[in-house]
Amino acid sequence: MFSDDSTLPADDTAPLASDAGAAPPAPPSAAPDQPAPGSGDAFIDLTLEQVKLALRKVKDPDLNLNIVDLGLVYDVRLIGKDVEVDMSLTSPGCPSGPEIMSDAERTLQALPGVGTVTINLVWTPFWSPDRIEPRVRAYMGL
Repeated sequence: MFSDDSTLPADDTAPLASDAGAAPPAPPSAAPDQPAPGSGDAFIDLTLEQVKLALRKVKDPDLNLNIVDLGLVYDVRLIGKDVEVDMSLTSPGCPSGPEIMSDAERTLQALPGVGTVTINLVWTPFWSPDRIEPRVRAYMGL
């Protein structure tokens, strides 16, 4: 039907004579915020729920209850892959405070896909037994 080659569409995939022996183009590299190809990190989507569930594994060694049910965790923020936690202790002189805070940081840092973890110790509002989950308070007889 076409008698003239000028009416055919150009074939951009055909190699040019000047390309003979040239190296193939490099694959596109991952953007700084993107996971490296083949790393498996593309399948790790950290969620706030995962962070909160992980914090339930951290226990107050004196009470043997997790810090979420005790009401010690006031706020959790997920900023990209970074996690920030505002938490308190049962009292400013709590002897287990450093242990609890380092356990929280270590537990969160172990989650796949987590960047930096920041644990902020806050005293406002001051912790009271009213902050304990109602079902746990009932179990404790409070």
